[in-house]
Amino acid sequence: MVAVSMRIGTRKSTMALAQTEEIARRLQAAAPELDVDIVKFETVGDTDQTSKLLMHGGKGGAFVAEIRAAVRAGRLHAAMHSLKDMPGNEDTPGLVIGATLARDPPTDALVLRPGVSFEEINRSAGRGFRIGTNAVRRAAYARRLFPEIEVIHFRGAADTRVRKLDNRELQRLPGGGEVGPADALIMARSGLERVGLANRISHEFSPREMLPAAGQGIVAVECATGDWQTRRYLSLIDDPWAHLSCDAEREVLWVLNGHCNSPVAAYSTIDGVQMTLTASVLDEAGGQFIEVTREGPADRPRELGRAVGLDLLAKGAAEIIERSRPV
Repeated sequence: MVAVSMRIGTRKSTMALAQTEEIARRLQAAAPELDVDIVKFETVGDTDQTSKLLMHGGKGGAFVAEIRAAVRAGRLHAAMHSLKDMPGNEDTPGLVIGATLARDPPTDALVLRPGVSFEEINRSAGRGFRIGTNAVRRAAYARRLFPEIEVIHFRGAADTRVRKLDNRELQRLPGGGEVGPADALIMARSGLERVGLANRISHEFSPREMLPAAGQGIVAVECATGDWQTRRYLSLIDDPWAHLSCDAEREVLWVLNGHCNSPVAAYSTIDGVQMTLTASVLDEAGGQFIEVTREGPADRPRELGRAVGLDLLAKGAAEIIERSRPV
């Protein structure tokens, strides 16, 4: 058996490495001749944990662009991304998603500092409490759920954020100054599970309470469009159901032409041969809210995503998105 090497790029964070190691295990189980080399990147979003991601072109610029460039340049065969970090409103010439792993739980969760209870926050509508997040979608939904809550800028790797919460550390603000400490954080359940902190979840938000980001919970592996050998290997670990959801939810982002400061959410489920797709657009204050749900054949995900996106536009989503664009 002739050994074949595959270089996969990933961020250096604990969660990203765990995801990439899972990809390597699956590839080597499916193709024992593969020698997988994990190449670690410290992206600009990892080195700068103070600025808002908007300053780096959103999550795509902060976490994805450098690794993508290495794939395009031929230094890597593939790159691991959390699908929700990949821009969905722009073309990616020369690259293709070669595999998606089975979807982890896509929901968001509330993590509380010791001494604070979910009942207190819920009962008071958030009055007197600070909740930390860097995601505009989570901030918008938090303000809808807890109208009196103070949302503060909070960044860092999943385990780092929980440590800062517990230690009541202040969070540096872009441009200077500090804010905090936070009383609670909103984080992805799957991320907490991957870093061994699932026991810190105080409340798991249902999709009705807080609709997930498009692609949340899905790990994607991207490679060069013309690299057929890598594509063939990646196809061995591709989960077809996750890939269908990927295509439907990202089509919504494409139609809306949103950006990194747009509170846009999209989540699909598959039951037999039918897919149900729900997507929403809301302003960051949480006051304006548009949501659309449609059903369609699961094997035509882009068509369903396009229909949902067009429904949102017909209901006024473009105006909300345009108001949220950075000036």
